[in-house]
Amino acid sequence: MSHDFQTDSRQMLGRLRAVMAEDAAGQARLDQITRLIAEEMRIEVCSIYLFRDEDMLELCATEGLNPEAVHNTRMRVGEGLVGRVARTGQVINTDDAPNMPGFRYMPEIGEEGYSSFMGVPIQRLGEKLGVLVVQSRDARSFSEEEVYAVEVIAMVLAEMTELGAFIGDGAAMKARHQHPVQFRGTTAQEGAARGHVWLHEPRVIVTNLIGEDPVRELERLNEAVDELRVGVDRMLTSARFGDKEQLEVLEAYRMFANSKGWMRRMEEDINRGLSAEAAVEKEQSTARARLGQVADAYLRDRLHDLDDLSNRMLRILTGQGTGTAAEMPPDPILIARNIGPAELLDYGRSLKGIVLEEGAVGSHATIVARALAIPLVIHARNITTEAMNGDPILVDGDQGIAHLRPGETIIAAFRDKMAMQAKAQERYASIRDKPATTLCGQTLALNMNAGLMADLPSLENSGAEGVGLFRTELQFLVRTKMPKRAELSELYSRVMDAAKGREVVFRTLDIGSDKVLPYMKPTDEPNPAMGWRAIRVGLDKPGVMRMQLQALIRGANGRPLSVMFPFVAQREEFDAGRAELDKALERERILGHPMPATMKLGAMLETPSLAYAPDQFYRDVDFLSIGGNDLKQFFFAADRENERVRRRYDTLNVSFLTFLQGITQRCLATNTPLSFCGEDAGRPVEAACLAAIGIRTLSMRPASIGPVKSILRRTDLDELRSVIDEAGRRGDQSVRPAVLDYLREKL
Repeated sequence: MSHDFQTDSRQMLGRLRAVMAEDAAGQARLDQITRLIAEEMRIEVCSIYLFRDEDMLELCATEGLNPEAVHNTRMRVGEGLVGRVARTGQVINTDDAPNMPGFRYMPEIGEEGYSSFMGVPIQRLGEKLGVLVVQSRDARSFSEEEVYAVEVIAMVLAEMTELGAFIGDGAAMKARHQHPVQFRGTTAQEGAARGHVWLHEPRVIVTNLIGEDPVRELERLNEAVDELRVGVDRMLTSARFGDKEQLEVLEAYRMFANSKGWMRRMEEDINRGLSAEAAVEKEQSTARARLGQVADAYLRDRLHDLDDLSNRMLRILTGQGTGTAAEMPPDPILIARNIGPAELLDYGRSLKGIVLEEGAVGSHATIVARALAIPLVIHARNITTEAMNGDPILVDGDQGIAHLRPGETIIAAFRDKMAMQAKAQERYASIRDKPATTLCGQTLALNMNAGLMADLPSLENSGAEGVGLFRTELQFLVRTKMPKRAELSELYSRVMDAAKGREVVFRTLDIGSDKVLPYMKPTDEPNPAMGWRAIRVGLDKPGVMRMQLQALIRGANGRPLSVMFPFVAQREEFDAGRAELDKALERERILGHPMPATMKLGAMLETPSLAYAPDQFYRDVDFLSIGGNDLKQFFFAADRENERVRRRYDTLNVSFLTFLQGITQRCLATNTPLSFCGEDAGRPVEAACLAAIGIRTLSMRPASIGPVKSILRRTDLDELRSVIDEAGRRGDQSVRPAVLDYLREKL
């Protein structure tokens, strides 16, 4: 069988347009489409399977198979050849279907007489919607031209499905973007929020799928590509002396914008009958489909670049721009594939919650979300393709779940949860100004973590006694170039003004690992978390450290100043940092600037090695702060960004608590003030156990101070210490079960 399939595909698309123009129900349209594909390809069978849920396909239309099987035949993803296409997103083309691995014979549909089989995924922007199948009695493989033609038709079917062209009875043909969907992701910031969707990148709606005049569509494509290239070149020119990372992204954009292969594929799609924007979106869908199958980080980034470039092209072709006519709802829940810290800060506290398809527990955006106390769920796969502006959504940051368009039962349960949290907040507010004194008479100092000026009002509202950690790197991360000393000194001064005499502990620049400055040359390290970061960068780049130390001294302007170095692994690093501080103090004295009324210099204990530093180190530091997040990952050799391993290890593991006890005892023996800073300090059960082993200062996010203070005021630390010791003597791996039993009984 030989055909000119460029002509055939255009003819099929023309007939599809005619079907779409008819005032017909969804089922009638599907039936007509399967019939016209079979006629145009001169084959016996064409069938369309659509997803009824994420695990199950349903036969929704067929020409050539048993019509009684429509809506009655279902198969799971991975089951049979159709299920394999649905699972992998790859075409299956065979001349001997019954002998293919995984073939499933279904007598009710009457396909036993057909040897040839081609299954093509119906997918849009990486989201799988169904499978288009053609079959023939002749034992032959379909040609490349035939495969290509069916892929084009499948792409148009995906767009038509998205636009609601096939709405009918049954789960597989229900209207899209209207039913409830639950997205299970990963907790990045706790809390609960109820609101309406606000898409960070508004969806581009392609309604013009089929081109009537290929010549005109090619002209439109070339005009859009020219405009795109000019725009990328303009951005490259303006970025030449700025953001290195942005420059690399734009260079990749220019490479794709000038790619002959990219252009050739889109031109071929247009010649086969697609419109210019449909051709672009077909390429974008291909890139999205590949994203999920590529493990290599570099290749994934390049596919992201192509995806973003396609979005720019679609906005040019459709004229939809970067904005929409939609107004941000009063209770916005931000939905995005990913987002940078500066963009997130632009939204500020207007957001009620955030849900990202990507992201990381330690990413810049997560740090900002925590600073703003906004519930954040990451790794919510495909939410950007399902959510629509204005959709109701519930974000459960505690469980890492987002409920899109939830039903009444979910809403009622969520409302109860939020009411309980509000009631708890009232209880916490009643003890805000009371000390964190336990039943056994021990009083703990509860401090808050901060990193933005926007955090400082929480110092008053939360009842925190001071700022145990001010993350100075956030001011570096949200800029496209290095901040000036004068800008930093002004900021630090305003932070201390806002603290109103309470102590603020400034952590010097903690960059590297997952926190890379946009204007800093990235380093190629096999294990960045254990590489060139924090004080290691500061000592190798002393100019930056000196500039920041001078800005801190000037910001203090004669007031008491507390500074600590991050990620100190050995005494020599602290000594070298102290020497830099001494130089900065002497320089500021010579220049006539006011000296701090008092000067305290501490270190963050984030590596096990520092726990075994000489006693002289413990006597030399003015204070130590245990950085629990990093210390735990190095203690257990479990990357805190790796979901497969990070949850396997418990803070209340007997070995880890024993290790922390050793640090506590050394600090007690050398009279070294000790605090614990990190996520675990803000978890009530963990905080109570840390207090029971002798840690008397905890630093946490502001929202955690109330819950932690509440449990401490109702706990006898001596009794809790006995429970912990007894669990250790029994040989328990973790004290958590015993501690929870004790707390349930006592509280």
